[in-house]
Amino acid sequence: TTQGRSEVVQATGSMATAAPSAPASHAPAPSAPRVLCGGDQPLRNVPKGSLPHVEASGAASAGDHISTGDGEWTWLNFFAGWCGPCKEEIPRLRGWEAKLAQEGAPTHFVFISVDDDQRQLTDFLNAQPQAGVKSALWLQSGGNRDGWLAAMKLKNPPDLPEQALIDPTGKVRCVIEGAVEDGDYAQVKALLSAKK
Repeated sequence: TTQGRSEVVQATGSMATAAPSAPASHAPAPSAPRVLCGGDQPLRNVPKGSLPHVEASGAASAGDHISTGDGEWTWLNFFAGWCGPCKEEIPRLRGWEAKLAQEGAPTHFVFISVDDDQRQLTDFLNAQPQAGVKSALWLQSGGNRDGWLAAMKLKNPPDLPEQALIDPTGKVRCVIEGAVEDGDYAQVKALLSAKK
């Protein structure tokens, strides 16, 4: 089961629609702490093959495939250049990537765009700060995207941002719908520190 978030937008071509919010209530209900990757999410494989890659001017290539099963965790982040929550989340993910490496849980972060327009994606990458995302894989619209999302058992169109955590054996261990927050780091580190 995927874990839902309040900050999710649905990819519908190059237009985005905000996810409906719950009606306001007079007394806030106590909320249980959010559990990332809880329960028994079915393991699945990452689709084989290559994806086009797009880079900002002068940036190094992200490569054209997702390397998994090399004994380290891989974090897939699905985003779009028009997605507000995605833009807000990227600096957090880049910070976590460095922090996890320093704390003995090195994780390979892969950013995958579902933008329909390559120019929009290129403009987004060019506008990123130096520590931001300067290259990304591109899951183009059409049959390849449809097949790829189906193989990953992700919604089509996906709710953005969306995360898929690939364990050291190369299996998708967890899918998280929506942006992660600063308070999620302890759970993320505990999961990514696990060896299997």
